[in-house]
Amino acid sequence: MILPMSHSSSILRQYEIIAGISSSMLVEARANNWDRVVALGEQYQDAVESLRAMATLSDEDRQARKDLLTKILDDDAHIRMLATPELGRLGMLLGNMKRQQTVLQAYSHTVS
Repeated sequence: MILPMSHSSSILRQYEIIAGISSSMLVEARANNWDRVVALGEQYQDAVESLRAMATLSDEDRQARKDLLTKILDDDAHIRMLATPELGRLGMLLGNMKRQQTVLQAYSHTVS
């Protein structure tokens, strides 16, 4: 006979889901699969929203939640560290594109 999951364990399960998503995001960030990181980020946000709708944990499950939150925050820090150079590179590319666009506009006005 399968017993229904207690409310407290369903909350912990949601934290485990979030931790799993953050781990997947970190794997994809390390592989420079940024489109996949963004897609997983949407799943992450949905999972967090689901968690907000749940009630609080029992005292005995708070330590388990703390461990999961520590892992989630650690993954987040690593993802940010990996994303920072990529964001800088994108910023430089956008800056170069803007400069090229400005030069093209300047020359197209002088030729006309």
